[in-house]
Amino acid sequence: MTYLNLMNNVLRRLREEEVSSVTESTYAKMVGDFINDAKVMVEESTDWSALRTTISVSISSGNNQYSLAGCGDNVKVMSALNDTENCYLAYQTKDWFNEQLYLNDVVEGAPRYYTFDGLDDNGDTQVLVSPRPTASQTLRFDVIKRQAELTANTDVLKVPSKPVIHMAVALLARERGETGGTSTAEYFTIADKYLSDAIAIDAAKHPEEMIFRTI
Repeated sequence: MTYLNLMNNVLRRLREEEVSSVTESTYAKMVGDFINDAKVMVEESTDWSALRTTISVSISSGNNQYSLAGCGDNVKVMSALNDTENCYLAYQTKDWFNEQLYLNDVVEGAPRYYTFDGLDDNGDTQVLVSPRPTASQTLRFDVIKRQAELTANTDVLKVPSKPVIHMAVALLARERGETGGTSTAEYFTIADKYLSDAIAIDAAKHPEEMIFRTI
């Protein structure tokens, strides 16, 4: 569903006139802010299938710091692997990396480990890999990449639309203090029901993640 369609769905439920542009009025812009707030709440409620993607990182000899381009700071790494060496990368702590880089002799070779290392100048998450690469290779990071804020009429929402619409309605109802029949608490209950149903449907796409396994 597009950003404009989302906005008009919300406006109708608030008994407001529809708009032809998401920036048509000051009120429309405010509604847009609440829609984006609702989008963030829904996005962070579970690991949605629609937000899953793979980031390929080309590494080079002598450099062990790389960026997950386009992921920003709100990213979750589900798994990582060295595509060239056909092996998974294991997560290690920053203290472990400090020990490898500064307290012990630096080990070089094909990367087998990674950790997070702040943000780059573009605001994207950085990772460190170990051992330090000695050749060009390709790493693959399977991540949950949250969608950027919706701004244009034609921007398409990736997560389920119903929870976003009803969460935005609930937030807006609370903001203006009256809704003409339905209480704010009821709106939030409705939004939570849509959200829980959407999560259940999406979770069924990844049943292996719902199974507890002992090692």
